[in-house]
Amino acid sequence: MATYRNPVLPGCHPDPGVCRFGDEFVLVTSSFEYLPGLPVHVSSDLIGWRQVGHAIERPGQLDLAGLESSRGLFAPSVRVVGERLVVVCTVVGPDDGSWGGRTGHFAVTATDARGPWSDPVWIDGVGGIDPCLTVDGERLWLTGTQPAASASYPGQTDVWLVELDPSTLQPLGSPTVIWGGAMKGAVWAEGPRILSRPGGGWLLLTAEGGTAEDHAVVVAYSDEITGTYVGDPGNPRLTHRELGRRAEFSAVGHADLVQDATGAWWATLLATRPVPGLSGGAREGLLGRETCLVPVEWEDGRPLFAPGVGRVQREVVTGGEDSAPVAHPLVVEGFGEGALDLDWNGVGRHPSAFADLLEGGGVRLRGGGEPSEVVPRSLLGRRLPAERAHVAVTIGVPAGSGVRGGLLLRVSELAVLELSVDGAGTVSCVRVTPGERVVLASGSARDVGAVRLELSVDGLSGRASVDGDLFASVDLAGLAPSPGRDFVGAWVGPVAVGPSSEVVTASSFVLAVRA
Repeated sequence: MATYRNPVLPGCHPDPGVCRFGDEFVLVTSSFEYLPGLPVHVSSDLIGWRQVGHAIERPGQLDLAGLESSRGLFAPSVRVVGERLVVVCTVVGPDDGSWGGRTGHFAVTATDARGPWSDPVWIDGVGGIDPCLTVDGERLWLTGTQPAASASYPGQTDVWLVELDPSTLQPLGSPTVIWGGAMKGAVWAEGPRILSRPGGGWLLLTAEGGTAEDHAVVVAYSDEITGTYVGDPGNPRLTHRELGRRAEFSAVGHADLVQDATGAWWATLLATRPVPGLSGGAREGLLGRETCLVPVEWEDGRPLFAPGVGRVQREVVTGGEDSAPVAHPLVVEGFGEGALDLDWNGVGRHPSAFADLLEGGGVRLRGGGEPSEVVPRSLLGRRLPAERAHVAVTIGVPAGSGVRGGLLLRVSELAVLELSVDGAGTVSCVRVTPGERVVLASGSARDVGAVRLELSVDGLSGRASVDGDLFASVDLAGLAPSPGRDFVGAWVGPVAVGPSSEVVTASSFVLAVRA
């Protein structure tokens, strides 16, 4: 018997879209305001995933500057169309349309998951979010979701379908509404996928209930791809909504289906891991929504998610052969060799705009804006991969300069913890939460040219150290994403704040996952 552990992709990896391409599986997840964007992972067994690139991989491919957190790149899907991989995704801006960049659906293509990926092809004439392609012989279809045109309650949502020209990826007509949710009063029917159903006909797979604790996986069936779709009488087919935060996983939903080479079916989906709160009970942790995997079987033409259990479990025993352990390092050291590792991101801009990898293995960061403001910022960040982790960086700041450098734990511009030193030698630990900015500790550095800054995270509590000495104990609960509103988990890494003409140096970096 084989055993694997969820999540199969830890850290903030929400909205997983998956397909099989040749001998490997390809998975793409949301990245919102971070660039490079839409991380691309490959696997031979759906369990051990390795990042090989990004679908939005290079400067100039897409501009996200000026977007608030939890905007940007929403809910991608990946499908095989002919000999190519095609990722479709939505750029989401502010509701009032005030952002100056382009929003809407786009597609990028590649003949290899490792890239290169094309420039975006914008798909005109359709609105909403969460697009996904379906190949039907020589025909190509796009489905997505949008607020209902004549909503009778807040959050009422329609799933639509439109045929595309396979050569131009442009609509051949107007979208047609095919689904309005499994339950009366259900909110946010989203993440739709239309798949060929074993035995004939079509399966519409969607999420419902919002992406918080009421999230659920629902399905509907139709003989024709254009409908009419009839909901499964046993909807929802998978949810933890009745468990609240008592289970190991919460907010289960946004599934995608894939079949392996043996004919077995699997579903990737997102879930969160509640952690103990400092005042008792449990609440969402810092990691945000992560990618999990459950087996799927078919019974009388209906999909059974996690058959026999009906739950996303931490440890899953399957009937297959033993698989390799999940290939996520317990210790990360440095920034990369010859180029930045694929895990590093910038907020709203590519790291090449402000970061240079040095020959000795460190990085030089040019100054950027305040982390709590929606301006060009100089955070070189990577996803916090575990509930218990230790991060350390050695920062050098020019004495007397107008720039400060340090270690930043970021969930959004409204939720950050900064441990930094400035040119005057002042070390500060500052926590920003919605409506509040608190200086938790302040002191003096022994040598601004090399200050070792460390942060230990244990669920929703933290300990900040400077040059090996405890500097501050930190309550991190206020930084945790708000379920259903904040779509992004925590990133961590070195930051530079100040004039872009001045620089700080991060000569070392270590991130260690703790048991």
